[in-house]
Amino acid sequence: MNTWPENVIEAIAASDDLHIAVHHPDHTSTGTLTWIWSVVVSGQLYVRAWNGTRGRWYRSALEQGTGIITAAGEQFDVEFTPVDDPELCDQIDAAYKEKYAGSPYLPPMVAAGPRAATVEITPR
Repeated sequence: MNTWPENVIEAIAASDDLHIAVHHPDHTSTGTLTWIWSVVVSGQLYVRAWNGTRGRWYRSALEQGTGIITAAGEQFDVEFTPVDDPELCDQIDAAYKEKYAGSPYLPPMVAAGPRAATVEITPR
C-alpha cells in the first residue's frame, strides 16, 4: 500500500476541499466528483459516507477499489480500503471532532452508520 508524501498529506489535512469520484466498472471513467469531509490520522487519509454502508459512493468504492480525489488544489489517483478497526475508528472520530467542531453535521458523522462506512484513501 502506498503512502502519501508528507507535504501532500499536510496540505490535504489543512484543507476542506476534498472531492471524491469512484471509477466505473471500466476502471477508466469515474462518476461525478462529490465533496466529502476528510481527516488525517497518523499521516493517513480517511473519509466516511454520510449515509453509512448503504451510501452509493461507499458501495462503489468497495466494489471498484479505485477512483480519484481532488484536494489541496491537486488531483490524485487513489485506492479505497474499508476500515473496521474500532481503535482506529475512535482516533478518526477524534479527528472529525477536532476538524469540524461546531458543525451541526458533526454528530451524525461520528455516529454508528457513517462510522461503519469509514474508508482509507491511499495514492495509487
